[in-house]
Amino acid sequence: MFRIYNTLTRTKDRLPQAQRGKPLRLFVCGPTVYDFSHIGHGRTYVVFDIIARALRARGLKLIYLQNITDIEDKIIARAQKDGVSWKKVARTFEHAYLADMAKLKISSPDIYARASDHIVEIIAQIKALLNKQYAYITSTGVYFSVERFKEYGKLSHQRLKQMKEAVRINPDPTKKHFADFALWKFAQQGEPWWPSPWGKGRPGWHIEDTAITHSRFGPQYEIHGSALDLIFPHHESEIAQAEAAFGKKPFVKLWMHSGFVNIRGEKMSKSLGNIITLREILDVWPAEVFRMFVARAHYRSPIDYDEDLLKDASQGLGRIEDFVERLGKTKPAKQKSGIEKQIRVFKKAFWDALEDDFHTPRALAAVFDFISYCNPFVEENKLQRSERKTVAAFLKEVDDIFGMLAPKRKRAEIPAHVIRLVQLREKMRLEKKFSEADAIRIQLTKEGWVIEDTSSGPRTKKARG
Repeated sequence: MFRIYNTLTRTKDRLPQAQRGKPLRLFVCGPTVYDFSHIGHGRTYVVFDIIARALRARGLKLIYLQNITDIEDKIIARAQKDGVSWKKVARTFEHAYLADMAKLKISSPDIYARASDHIVEIIAQIKALLNKQYAYITSTGVYFSVERFKEYGKLSHQRLKQMKEAVRINPDPTKKHFADFALWKFAQQGEPWWPSPWGKGRPGWHIEDTAITHSRFGPQYEIHGSALDLIFPHHESEIAQAEAAFGKKPFVKLWMHSGFVNIRGEKMSKSLGNIITLREILDVWPAEVFRMFVARAHYRSPIDYDEDLLKDASQGLGRIEDFVERLGKTKPAKQKSGIEKQIRVFKKAFWDALEDDFHTPRALAAVFDFISYCNPFVEENKLQRSERKTVAAFLKEVDDIFGMLAPKRKRAEIPAHVIRLVQLREKMRLEKKFSEADAIRIQLTKEGWVIEDTSSGPRTKKARG
């Protein structure tokens, strides 16, 4: 039974039930495509990829929808700066985003929906809000009146009277209240526009997402997710306009928000010059290492990015990969070891952790405990063929959720001089010439090779990252 922290209630709630005979509906805010995605985006989308995989692994039917914000002020500004059309900017970075997601092995979203493909739905929702007097028209656009929606602030848990002007809410003297947000912006010279009953213009940011979800999911659905920085004003405004337009509460039953990735204690921002793109990371580290880096922290906790964290993630991943490789080389034992009963204990601990608000660090701890327990049986070839299959099946179940193992990762070919040094070191060890043996190990380490002493002899492998 999944229990998940709900930003709306500030408690761990049971996973909402889907409508009878229908799948759970999950919507995650996608990128605004005006630049390359950074590691904060990567963390959020890996988190929800793992969550979606875990739900499906438990036999739950799920439809996962993600939007692409391809109409927005930042896109227009980038287009004007580069001297190209807004569509050129949007499509270029949309394709880059999808390529990054594929490289990150993110496979769980079923639908990517562009805002620009939902202008008809956006206009229809704005009409409903105007008809119900939740919106008003000024010389600059159509705005939602937050004072008319008495529960504005219920997601971010703040009262309207106590709110300070949010950075993301543009000041406009034509608005009735500083927190009123744009549903439709009248076009300025050189900007993209669409016709509407109120004049040429383009949609505001918040209305795009509720129009998309309403067209695909209807007026209510089960789970909405994204990063913490979208709680206010974005998600707060989504709730207000959807519940006001369609008259159904709650708009979303469960709100999930992932934590930030900070750089040396500071949030990433262009003004600080500390943005690290996904492409920069994935040019150096395998996608599996980044996924392990993400999974080693609870999804709601902040991560203070450090290169050493990626090195630690790489080493942890290497431990799993090495175990998988050794497991595949074991010779079947004649008698059962009785390991299967203990495997069920580790498997329960793994799922207990995931069902407790997707606690991936605890789930991974159960996996490493499992590997430690199984290591002697593997080293000494004490597993029957059926037991080996049970061990391998659990590891596959883990990888189906975490996506951390590369298929048939090619092992580095060991040069002849390295083999000779390993053999010489083993000879020194047997002759108890330990200082000479240690000197050879140090030399091999400098050349990027790791030696592991096992009961069946030394094992040589290329050092990771």
